[in-house]
Amino acid sequence: MAKPAQGAKYRGSIHDFPGFDPNQDAEALYTAMKGFGSDKEAILDIITSRSNRQRQEVCQSYKSLYGKDLIDNLKYELTGKFERLIVGLMRPPAYCDAKEIKDAISGIGTDEKCLIEILASRTNEQMHQLVAAYKDAYERDLEADIIGDTSGHFQKMLVVLLQGTREEDDVVSEDLVQQDVQDLYEAGELKWGTDEAQFIYILGNRSKQHLRLVFDEYLKTTGKPIEASIRGELSGDFEKLMLAVVKCVRSTPEYFAERLFKAMKGLGTRDNTLIRIMVSRSELDMLDIREIFRTKYEKSLYSMIKNDTSGEYKKTLLKLCGGDDDAAGQFFPEAAQVAYRMWELSAVARVELKGTVRPANDFNPDADAKALRKAMKGIGTDEDTIIDIITHRSNAQRQQIRQTFKSHFGRDLMADLKSEISGDLARLILGLMMPPAHYDAKQLKKAMEGAGTDEKALIEILATRTNAEIQAINEAYKEDYHKSLEDAISSDTSGHFKRILISLATGNREEGGENLDQAREDAQEIADTPSGDKTSLETRFMTILCTRSYPHLRRVFQEFIKMTNYDVEHTIKKEMSGDVRDTFVAIVQSVKNKPLFFADKLYKSMKGAGTDEKTLTRIMVSRSEIDLLNIRREFIEKYDKSLHQAIEGDTSGDFLKALLALCGGED
Repeated sequence: MAKPAQGAKYRGSIHDFPGFDPNQDAEALYTAMKGFGSDKEAILDIITSRSNRQRQEVCQSYKSLYGKDLIDNLKYELTGKFERLIVGLMRPPAYCDAKEIKDAISGIGTDEKCLIEILASRTNEQMHQLVAAYKDAYERDLEADIIGDTSGHFQKMLVVLLQGTREEDDVVSEDLVQQDVQDLYEAGELKWGTDEAQFIYILGNRSKQHLRLVFDEYLKTTGKPIEASIRGELSGDFEKLMLAVVKCVRSTPEYFAERLFKAMKGLGTRDNTLIRIMVSRSELDMLDIREIFRTKYEKSLYSMIKNDTSGEYKKTLLKLCGGDDDAAGQFFPEAAQVAYRMWELSAVARVELKGTVRPANDFNPDADAKALRKAMKGIGTDEDTIIDIITHRSNAQRQQIRQTFKSHFGRDLMADLKSEISGDLARLILGLMMPPAHYDAKQLKKAMEGAGTDEKALIEILATRTNAEIQAINEAYKEDYHKSLEDAISSDTSGHFKRILISLATGNREEGGENLDQAREDAQEIADTPSGDKTSLETRFMTILCTRSYPHLRRVFQEFIKMTNYDVEHTIKKEMSGDVRDTFVAIVQSVKNKPLFFADKLYKSMKGAGTDEKTLTRIMVSRSEIDLLNIRREFIEKYDKSLHQAIEGDTSGDFLKALLALCGGED
């Protein structure tokens, strides 16, 4: 088994058992399997309390004492998932990987996900041990078997990884970094077609330290993360493999945390994946995986396993997990650095925000006005023309079309559109025709008029807009409704929720960078409030979250975790409730990664039975010229499906056509 580097901190959850006696363990296991039935509790307790090295000694002692193979006896006595898990723990790590790969390529079909997970994540040493174990166990050549079961660029990259020849020198040449960035850019974005060989060579051979710098420089040079280029240039299993390699280069524990979460989310559990990861990482980096899991998904790995599995299988997995990070004193300070690294990778300030709708080339407002008039004149309406023109013009160009339409025909374009189209399509098209500040003002007005209040709409808009956008909304609201936005909020909301919204609606958030000393004070301010003192807690959070700049708040969040061992979002959800909680969470998520916040909102608007067309429309209209391209990337990264696919599966008719036009493409 690969050991941590000399002087490195051990990050596994399974340790050598003190006072270990292999003969005593062998006898206890024999007794547990003797007679009718078996003592599964005793079996799992012994095996999960010993390191893999110690388990191999137990196997040898068992053979010496009883002339039997311990693994064969365990297979005979146990069944199902529990058997697979226990037997996996009993094999040396390299032989366990070899068995997984053999199963993945045996029979009809191939488990590409298993091949990707193992070969994208193992070190050079682990890869060499795997090849030798495969040869020993099956008397076959692993490379030949993989070549016989895969094809194309996917096969080529697997073979490169299988060599275990990735550079390991941490001394990085700046010139070579720049050259690799240029080579990747020319092989993908700048080339008609894609030079896959360059991607394979660089991602398959360079050291992790070198590649991390390449990824940073690639983002600075091209304005997009390497993952976005891979998705745009590659496809199928080859694309998935290259993305897995990038994730493992960035953070192998984060890659496995994500794999574990996906194995247990939704209906059903991917038990093979769950078993494979829990076995293979229990003596390597399970503590790191747990920390990242807790930070990224706001729940402990332990609690998710507990809720998703049962019986001795569950008990064994929980032992391998090694602890519950939701329990008092269990969350690790190292998570602060993990969280900060994650936020830095996705920080909006480092990625160019891009909309999907841009000003049309060769724009002719006169021609567009005439085409729209023709589309609405006479019997019937040409919705396709209306959708095509309005979704492919910038908002500034749409305002010119409105003026030209009025000049030519003496008619109000908005009024004509209202009379010709209806329902969800009308709301979408009319929203696109309004100037952004007036559109937001109208959404806020609708959220507060009539019986009841749409708190979610108020929160979404006021928690995510910039100072300039908020100030423009205030002016538009006053102009359109002859009442100040603050007065409207005051008359329709109450308590702390009202105070928070009014604070956001002033548009006076600081706009400077971070101040480390002030960030520590701010973090201490919100960390010091005693649990249960809700009024004081909410006031302190409001004072900081509603006024500090985004860069400064990111630093506050990092310092908060260092002080408390908890993510600020987790604390808000635990200590607060209702609209106040939802508003603060929205601010925090917007600060961390605004496109991801909107991606989550879009996903929830289309998830389950029924569609929240109002939220879907509002986000697609308001973000189409700001960051909808970024939102698309976050959507596919988190939900493993494109926004285009989600819209296509959840809407229909002309509304669908218009939404897809705004979406701007299939990722």
